[in-house]
Amino acid sequence: MKIGVSSYSFGQAVRAGTLKFIEIPAKAKEMGFDVMEFSSLMLPEGETPLTFAPKLRAAADKAGIAVVNYTIGADFLNGSGGDWQKEVDRLKTEVNVARILGAPGMRHDATRGYLPAHKGARGFDDALPTLIKGCRAVTEFAAGLGIRTMVENHGYFCQDSIRVEKLMNGVNHPNFGWLVDMGNFVCVDEDPCMALGRAMPYAFHVHAKDFHLKSGSTVNPGTGWFPSRAGNYLRGSIIGHGDVPILQCLGIMKRAGYDGVLSIEFEGMEEAIGGIATGLANLRRFVAMAD
Repeated sequence: MKIGVSSYSFGQAVRAGTLKFIEIPAKAKEMGFDVMEFSSLMLPEGETPLTFAPKLRAAADKAGIAVVNYTIGADFLNGSGGDWQKEVDRLKTEVNVARILGAPGMRHDATRGYLPAHKGARGFDDALPTLIKGCRAVTEFAAGLGIRTMVENHGYFCQDSIRVEKLMNGVNHPNFGWLVDMGNFVCVDEDPCMALGRAMPYAFHVHAKDFHLKSGSTVNPGTGWFPSRAGNYLRGSIIGHGDVPILQCLGIMKRAGYDGVLSIEFEGMEEAIGGIATGLANLRRFVAMAD
């Protein structure tokens, strides 16, 4: 199992000006990561994803670290003016960004759900036919470029494991799979281990993420915390410092025969570089312990 890191993890350092986005590959290599992924490109002025991608690829090649995934947003219900076919066309451009980066995989969202002004049925099963059409069209295009596509359990509406599994089987394409984020399940108040067990047969890529959890029956803890769908309180943490049962999740992954990439996605309040480094040390230790 290769241990990677998402560029998203370094966002705090980039925003603070202590690290340039283009320096992330070198920093990831220096910290001891095997591979990396790019997420939510933080573009310098005047750059577009298509113009910046070759520079990021060159930076990764120079650092000697492989780019294994490219992560972007998407919404087949509301994106591109609510036209799912136009959203597909937009995502085809993003597939080309992944190709330029040299990434063999691309994760895009499915949807964040219906807008408040939506009229009519608004259940997940009502949205599913549109999500299936959009995901299948993108993955069919990406397959021609040798890039696998994924949807992550992310964004509340398409986050429960049973919902994402429905999407996996609805698309039913060998080039389409699941970016499984073990931490994100708590955002919809789902047990990570139960959800991970359901997700692993579809897993193309896995995120290691940890959260501090507090009951919604307590007082709001304040800055840095956000609500789960059921109103419990969550705050991103260093891997191993939070309440997500990471060691148990790793055991489930190993027993399922997963041997792909496990990437840290850090979104804690702690200083980013130190938080990522501590998380990496803990994650490597947990991987060795898991059985």
